[in-house]
Amino acid sequence: MRNRFKGKNYLAFKDMTKEEIEFITDLSLDFKKKWTVGEPHEYLKGQVWAALFEKNSTRTRNAFERAAADLGVKVVYLRPDEMQMSRGEPLKDTARILDRYFDGLFIRTFGHEIVEECAEWMQNPIINGLTALEHPTQGIADLMTIKEKFGKYEGLKMCYAGNLYNVAYTTMIFCATLGIDLYLACPAELKPDPEIMEETMKRARLSGAKIVFTEDFNEALKDADIVYGMSQYSMGQPEEEIEHLKKIFAPYQITMDAMKKAKENAIFMHCLPAHRGEEVTDEVMECDQSVIFDEGENRMHSIKAILAAVAD
Repeated sequence: MRNRFKGKNYLAFKDMTKEEIEFITDLSLDFKKKWTVGEPHEYLKGQVWAALFEKNSTRTRNAFERAAADLGVKVVYLRPDEMQMSRGEPLKDTARILDRYFDGLFIRTFGHEIVEECAEWMQNPIINGLTALEHPTQGIADLMTIKEKFGKYEGLKMCYAGNLYNVAYTTMIFCATLGIDLYLACPAELKPDPEIMEETMKRARLSGAKIVFTEDFNEALKDADIVYGMSQYSMGQPEEEIEHLKKIFAPYQITMDAMKKAKENAIFMHCLPAHRGEEVTDEVMECDQSVIFDEGENRMHSIKAILAAVAD
């Protein structure tokens, strides 16, 4: 299985098989054990990776830099405003130059076509730290958390309440792949990406997972093992769009009353940052059912496993 990843790009769950997703998740859990007992693992000492962040980041950037440090990798942080891309140099020119300087590229950007274009022009591996379409390092951290709390995937039910973009799409793919029933509670006017929807339903037919879009929040919450909160809007959206989304998502706020409609032992997850008082209340964020900081820590372990797997 290691050979499936070595020297390859890590861009999206939609490109990964069930076996590959499970392999990276289990490898991440293994790295977490090494971290817990203080076992050294500088397996990539001598490598130098570039980190290009076109969006602000707390968890992704710090998780990557710490994961790289533990593996012995030196990271060079690239600011887009200090690069010639900011004045219009073609991405294919930048990508080919970075490919000659570095052993790999970790990139957090906007359109998914950007990471795909980098992959077209670079020989060294690329790790997607987030695009509008997917958040595949977050997906592994989420699966780690689910496995830690429940010891399994198949047969669980997740209620997802939030907007339909990267985290939702990654969650759709992994639930459909691994047999987790997913109920997405959201206003009817929101429609998922057609490519992601097609891939999700194809995988769900194989696993038997239920993938349900519903306006009925109570239907989504009933018997849920996992309640997953997500922001109602994304960075950079026009203010009028944000206000509209806040209004239509108001009925889907995750409160303690909402959590009581799920199973008694249900956990609350959120990729963070959360808008406390909007998609979720402060009380839920701080309650005993909340596993958000376990989930956040797992970002580091997941990125470490991905980096170790793809590094050539």
